[in-house]
Amino acid sequence: MTAATDARDRSVRIGVQVQPQHAHYAKIRDTVSELEDLGVDILFNWDHFYPLNGPADGEHYESWTMLAAWAEQTSRVEIGALVNCNSYRNADLQADMARTIDNISDGRFIFGTGAGWFERDYDEYGYEFGTPGTRIKALGEALPRIEERWTRLNPPPVRDIPILIGGGGEKKTLRIVAQHADVWHSFSDPATLEHKLGVLDEHCAVVGRDPHQIEISIELRRQSDADVEALYGLGARLFTLGISGPDYDIEPVRRWLAWRDGKNA
Repeated sequence: MTAATDARDRSVRIGVQVQPQHAHYAKIRDTVSELEDLGVDILFNWDHFYPLNGPADGEHYESWTMLAAWAEQTSRVEIGALVNCNSYRNADLQADMARTIDNISDGRFIFGTGAGWFERDYDEYGYEFGTPGTRIKALGEALPRIEERWTRLNPPPVRDIPILIGGGGEKKTLRIVAQHADVWHSFSDPATLEHKLGVLDEHCAVVGRDPHQIEISIELRRQSDADVEALYGLGARLFTLGISGPDYDIEPVRRWLAWRDGKNA
């Protein structure tokens, strides 16, 4: 975990998930450049092996190799997966890959991770799907190994790599968030977020952590303008927006960047 700033003092950030589906890579590359030039704060992809919507066997690319390419291509924007699937790679390998991309990008990598959920990925690539409980347990076991491995790699990460954890399970996932996350990402509406922040506060009290050190990240999809304002009022400061191939419509991104700039003025 990094030494996080109090969430209430944070500026608003906009992250865009460039979903690596239904587009030639040249289009993805051009979209990444355009979004960096527009001033997006973070560029994410996702860690899946097949499209999540549209034609099930449409064009698709792997997450981590793509992030290494983005690290070379970009110069300012932070990069990461929203989110990495812990099941697909040994914990120490994940740490080494993250450290390598952090070095390539000169300290712009965010380690976004989660327990995994898309069964087709598991079945087609030969991973054991298990249950939500076993996958979350594996995530909780992996994160200390990842953090410890970062202390032993040569060269080390450029910075203390921020850990973003996605998921909203109240008994297990939010406990892991309290223990390890610099950023917690969810799809919550205002009422849900308010409730889950109370649960997160309880987990943080158990582990002796100030919950305001954890940046709150929210997906903008399906949120009304009023909801976004309410989420901001509850302390959310990172807002993410997913865009998909083949065309990658960035007009909604422009709108949210203008909103960000107004909040940060």
